[in-house]
Amino acid sequence: MSILTRRHLLRRAALSATTATPVSAVLGTTAAATTATGLAGCQPGDPADHTATASNPATRRSFPPDFGWGAATSAYQIEGAAKEDGRGESIWDTFSRAPGRTRNGDTGDVAADHYQRYAEDLDLMRDLGLRSYRFSISWPRIQPDGTGAANQRGLDFYRRLVDGLHERGIAPMATLFHWDLPQSLQDTGGWESRDVAKRFADYAGIVFDALGDRVPVWLTINEPKTVVQNGYIFGHHAPGRQDPDAAYLVAHHLQLAHGLAVRALRATGGKSRIGPAFNLHPCYPADDSAAAAETARLYDGYENRLYLDSALTGSYPSDVLADLGPGSRMVRGIRDGDLEIISAPIDLLAVQYYTPIYVTADGGTVRRWPTSEADWQQIYPDGMYDILTRVTRDYGPIPLTVTENGLPTPDELSADGTVEDDGRVTFLRDHLTAAHRAIAEGVPLESFHVWSLLDNFEWAEGYEQRWGLIYVDYPTQRRVFKRSAHWYRQVIADNAV
Repeated sequence: MSILTRRHLLRRAALSATTATPVSAVLGTTAAATTATGLAGCQPGDPADHTATASNPATRRSFPPDFGWGAATSAYQIEGAAKEDGRGESIWDTFSRAPGRTRNGDTGDVAADHYQRYAEDLDLMRDLGLRSYRFSISWPRIQPDGTGAANQRGLDFYRRLVDGLHERGIAPMATLFHWDLPQSLQDTGGWESRDVAKRFADYAGIVFDALGDRVPVWLTINEPKTVVQNGYIFGHHAPGRQDPDAAYLVAHHLQLAHGLAVRALRATGGKSRIGPAFNLHPCYPADDSAAAAETARLYDGYENRLYLDSALTGSYPSDVLADLGPGSRMVRGIRDGDLEIISAPIDLLAVQYYTPIYVTADGGTVRRWPTSEADWQQIYPDGMYDILTRVTRDYGPIPLTVTENGLPTPDELSADGTVEDDGRVTFLRDHLTAAHRAIAEGVPLESFHVWSLLDNFEWAEGYEQRWGLIYVDYPTQRRVFKRSAHWYRQVIADNAV
């Protein structure tokens, strides 16, 4: 791995600890964003070409008639029931219970208690008007040790969930892996072991056989980049490693697992669609110098092209491989036929957008826009437009779905039982407007899922941050529609923003 690569990874880690612009700076408006300095020569799109999207309440932008309005969650973040009905230990059970790993020592042991309250939550989805619900299946709930026969009680829970969605007219969209690797597999090497990719394909086959075409859309791996960066470079997420050389071997095995799962679904002969879920960050040069443009291009390779190119074109970016070097564990770990597996034809691509990245000539990053309560998140709606149009421009008209977009706000339950989260309404309105503009320019975007349906366990941040449309009062598990939920319900009813 080059000195440049190590330097920009360390700079990113340092950046995450810097002081953030508070979310109050953007509540109710994106005006603050429009005052930031415009940048010339940006890739893949130039923010100077258009201002941050502002909403005009008098203007309604209609979406395609069959547009899939949805919301998203993940198993470990909402289910709870960590030791019930035969569920095994996951790496997030281990990580969150280790002292100092999560804020306030929080764990997902109870979370939003969705495992017990799923019927109530399904009714809330119906009341919200959702047309699509993106959730994840807990691998250790299906195979407690990551191998062998299925745990029938675990499969039955997801059967009940899927049946309940259909009864309420909501299309299920299931993610096979949202970071909760069985601890037993981690003990044998985790994603550093090529064998775990094969075990993942076995697990996928069990779930496909159990749920089959009842799930019209399957997503394979959620945000492999986050596993790589937060789990193996910075150590902020499970399994808490800090080993960049191991990290990119993990990236390869995650991509391999994706391809093997696609093949497993095809082998069933079913009609369900399948694809990966990538969090994509548009990478812009921080100035108009040739050096910044060159460095931003490499940064984009690590952030986006490493995953997009391998899944969609059957090759890894040559600049990234050269930067890692021939002696890296990833390069040495690529075997004949791997990229053919990784690039097995998919039916759609799930895109998750949260923030842009601005890259300096020396491999550092700078901030250009206000941040949310998550200090890594710069609020820049036009990044949504840029990344959607970039995918279509560079990889062709593959159907797209946005499976995560949202932000945390300082939500409080008032005495009258309401939750006013105007900042979330503004954020979603502006990002949906950007997505609408992309659709108008030919991007085949099929659906949009807000992150998240419910307040939940937010990984290393525990319960400190609230990302949901629905407020969860954790001591009582009471659910309350926030203002954003009422607003989103109207958007869905109008099919317009």
